[in-house]
Amino acid sequence: MRLQVYKSYEELSKTTADIIINLVKSKPDAVICLASGDTPRRTCEIVAERGIRERIDFSKFTFIGLDEWVGMPKNNAGSCYYFFETLLIKPLQLSSSQVHLFDALSKNLDDECKKMDKTISEKAGIDLMVVGIGMNGHIGFNEPGVSFDNYSHVIDLDETTITVGQKYFKDAVILKQGITLGLQHLMNSKKAIVIANGTKKAAVIKQAVNGPVSSLFPASIIQEHENGYVMIDEDAATLINK
Repeated sequence: MRLQVYKSYEELSKTTADIIINLVKSKPDAVICLASGDTPRRTCEIVAERGIRERIDFSKFTFIGLDEWVGMPKNNAGSCYYFFETLLIKPLQLSSSQVHLFDALSKNLDDECKKMDKTISEKAGIDLMVVGIGMNGHIGFNEPGVSFDNYSHVIDLDETTITVGQKYFKDAVILKQGITLGLQHLMNSKKAIVIANGTKKAAVIKQAVNGPVSSLFPASIIQEHENGYVMIDEDAATLINK
């Protein structure tokens, strides 16, 4: 694992976007998995802005969504689907065949998990995963206590996730479960990046980087990734031992 600290959230976002764009340029059929949320938002905006301005060809890469709230309609502004549809899929005119997101309304969520795992396997794995970190140390919806051996799965949400998750919705919603890629996907990816910004993430970054590797704090697994990176702004780096 490598730690990289940037002066600002904007610089962090630009650098992360550069990594995504450079991968697509060098490997047009790359498989890229991204997380939704506050931290990746600016990265996605920059990728779309540059993609349009520079006429970058995104037509051959495969896009994988990290997770989704179980039972959440696609048109809900707080859904992961809506996030990607608005920020990346429509602006870059990605085709439905190259976009793979969990259907959180599926009557058979186990089949959704198997379908996602099969897609990733048939594409020979994920080239790049860019993920955030939750206030309880989760990655995706891999909540505290989750098995490091999981691939795609459905999981009961931690109380912290349920509480923090309300910020994505205009009105209060009932959040009980998530459907998510597993930490084995992260460890099997050719390159994995955990991004975080702001002083509110300083304590969780410290635990992820300096603490013991434990399923009780899932993001700590990044320490064991041979090509893993933790990329943060200066505000998120205030508590870590560099």
